[in-house]
Amino acid sequence: MQVIATAGHVDHGKSTLVRALTGMEPDRWAEERRRGMTIDLGFAWTTLPSGTVLAFVDVPGHQRFVPNMLAGIGPAPAVLFVVAADEGWMPQSAEHLAALHALGVRHGLLVVTRTDLADPALATRQAVGQIAATSLGRVETVAVSAVTGAGLPQLRAALDRLAARLPVPEPAAPVRFWVDRAFTIRGSGTVLTGTLGAGVLRNGDELELTGTGQRVRIRELQTLGTQVCEVAGVARVAVNLRGVAREQVRRGDALLTPGRFQQTDLVDVRLAGDPVAELPAEVTLHVGSAGVTARIRPLGADTARLRLDRPLPLRIGDRGLLRDPGRRCVAGGVTVLDVVPPRLSRRGAAAARAAVLAGLDGRPDEPGELARRGLARRRELERMGVTVTTAPVTGGWHADPGHWRELGRRLLAEVTRWTRAHPLEPGMPVETARRLLDLPDRALVEALVTTPLVVRDGRIGRGVAAGTLPEQVARAVRRVGAELAERPFVAPEAGRLAELGLGHREIGAAVRVGALLRLADNVVLLPDAPERAVRVLAALPQPFSLSTARQALGTTRRVAVPLLELLDRRGATRRLPDDARIVLSNPGGAPVVPARPGDR
Repeated sequence: MQVIATAGHVDHGKSTLVRALTGMEPDRWAEERRRGMTIDLGFAWTTLPSGTVLAFVDVPGHQRFVPNMLAGIGPAPAVLFVVAADEGWMPQSAEHLAALHALGVRHGLLVVTRTDLADPALATRQAVGQIAATSLGRVETVAVSAVTGAGLPQLRAALDRLAARLPVPEPAAPVRFWVDRAFTIRGSGTVLTGTLGAGVLRNGDELELTGTGQRVRIRELQTLGTQVCEVAGVARVAVNLRGVAREQVRRGDALLTPGRFQQTDLVDVRLAGDPVAELPAEVTLHVGSAGVTARIRPLGADTARLRLDRPLPLRIGDRGLLRDPGRRCVAGGVTVLDVVPPRLSRRGAAAARAAVLAGLDGRPDEPGELARRGLARRRELERMGVTVTTAPVTGGWHADPGHWRELGRRLLAEVTRWTRAHPLEPGMPVETARRLLDLPDRALVEALVTTPLVVRDGRIGRGVAAGTLPEQVARAVRRVGAELAERPFVAPEAGRLAELGLGHREIGAAVRVGALLRLADNVVLLPDAPERAVRVLAALPQPFSLSTARQALGTTRRVAVPLLELLDRRGATRRLPDDARIVLSNPGGAPVVPARPGDR
């Protein structure tokens, strides 16, 4: 299927032409048929000679109903532009063409109608000249009379050629289904209609409804009056939803593939048309079937920031148009450049932003987006319309390579400064590093840690090695070592440690670099004390008591109790049910005595 919208001045025969081509009545309302004028959108379809099914969105031509017209042509990929031979080019012909140009419509067909009333030559020349200067360019022209049927076979053939030229949409693309009509059917519930531009809709699919943000499920699908299980774009579709009240939906809402579109009320755009500086403060932005009030903040000569009165599901590269509600005319087309723009709170930020936007072309580009943002989550990039091909740096985070290298350099510098300022700390806390680097996620900090840095227990430091203590602490540790050389199991008392300048932080630093062994608070020995103790205890008759071990080691219970408990944990000794112990292995790992059956 292909979908084509009509366009042209009021009463130039758009609906009559659709009726002649399809045999269907596009005007849905009795008021439209009574007045002979389309007020709202109409729909009809036909099968072309090639077998291609073509659906028409018939739009009103009267100036009062331009918003309805824009809702119809917005999602349509092609246009059937109608000019009457007896009237020629008219004001609404010009406004409709300006709207098509603003939206960047590139595929169309010119039909000169009412050839039974006048020679089509003059109207054709006028229209071809006007259309050629727009995005439509040179279009094929057919002259017809819906009354006599003259030219209708040629028009059908031309429509076939047009349909064959239209781009094929991507079935795997995410769905953005703009709603152009919502109504209720007794016994079925709420039905939404619109043009599906790309992707696939299936019965049972879960989608996101923009008006409410809720997840909704498709109950039934219809296309061209026939129930189907699935439908691929491009197509005219009616979607029956479960659990959605008619009052919750309006024209301009959209059904979306969840998580694939950025719903935003702030966008940076490039404007083609009236100079940005001459636009009113408020305009109407038309995108898809939506029309929302937008406040303009000029940035550059042709770039601006739009603040919308309600969020729209937009992507980089989307086309829309601005309409001046005061002059009731199309002010120009816009191309969306950024759907997650940065704040402009500092002096000079607007000028700097204008310089950035001047280099953007409205094409979603992963390297470019990462270069501008530094870091971005995959899901955020995909919502912008960016195809992600690079590997993440961690989790769902992607980074610009240059920015990532600079972050690594800064992390090393910050950790180095921290270590100098806090020599007794085990390293910089990861959270501190995150704040200093202004990163949004702790996982990014940990991913930046590479040699010579290490991360351990939530802190970042250089690789731990002996000799990294401040000189004052190292000197005190050497004095403790000298005192323990002759009596290795007589731990210095707390007062002696304080006298040497070894407080809790200093001892902790010495333990971390392997210069001391902490058995308990203020109970420290040299790191080789456990191995030396095993050699002494292995020479005792097995099993032995705490008292025997204390005397053999030449120490007090203050040291012997935690030391033996450490040896138990290391598997060098085993505590028996009667609180005696045996040595299971010497420092080399060889067994000393076998465990007795009753020991277990």
